[in-house]
Amino acid sequence: MAWHLNHTHDSQLGTIAWGKAGDGPPLVLAHGWPWSSYAWHRVIPILADHFTVYWYDMPGFGKSDKALDHPTGLDAQAVVFAEMLSLWQLDKPSVWAHDFGGAICLRAQLLHDARYDRTLLMNIVMMRPWGSDFFEHVRHHIEAFLGLPSHIHAAVVQAYIDGALIKPLDEKDRDALQAPWLDKEGQRAFYRQFAQADEALTAEVENELNMLSRPVQVIWGADDPWIPLDRGMALAEAIGCEIHPIQGLGHLPQLEDPTAVLDTALPYLMAEAA
Repeated sequence: MAWHLNHTHDSQLGTIAWGKAGDGPPLVLAHGWPWSSYAWHRVIPILADHFTVYWYDMPGFGKSDKALDHPTGLDAQAVVFAEMLSLWQLDKPSVWAHDFGGAICLRAQLLHDARYDRTLLMNIVMMRPWGSDFFEHVRHHIEAFLGLPSHIHAAVVQAYIDGALIKPLDEKDRDALQAPWLDKEGQRAFYRQFAQADEALTAEVENELNMLSRPVQVIWGADDPWIPLDRGMALAEAIGCEIHPIQGLGHLPQLEDPTAVLDTALPYLMAEAA
């Protein structure tokens, strides 16, 4: 049950590539930025032994539509997340969300009536501030970055991805994460994400986190260079749930050490299938 993107859906934000594997209770995986659903490829085979797993490349990411006339901010993505649940006819799936996928699935629940059986949040974008110094710099100089020569842009993407990690990725995984951003369309899409990032879109729901349907659990790569553990602890406190730090991992735990991540995630996720 390997990762694939064998299906497409014509959403309100363009064509979305998606995949599905397994035969069990539904589990939806929500990737973050600047990743794609490929970020889950090492955990999908194990998850598919226990769940029917659904994943997709969000609009503007991976193999999905990167058209410039489509918004790709957290607000638009949350609407599409709810749309995908409807496409898959999922009333109350479990959701495992990473990075800004967390903000997206939480907005979908709090603002768009999405319902989940249980939620697992991993190194998510939510508690402010959530932009690095480099992130803020790019936001204010988008045009300059759009004009970078391709080889310099490729170096920026590689350095940006490497900066998220504590454990280095193997070359195949690193190349697969970078590839969608390296052609002209991908370069434009990459920097558009910086331009559309807006902390107001998480501030809008921060005070509603204690209203989330239960159960919810937080897991965190404890040495995350982008979103420090204390931000995860603040998130868990705001929700009123447990947090489980995973020592020695950075912002991309599911690729840095998939075994350690599954050892932490599966007992929680499997409780709903027992």
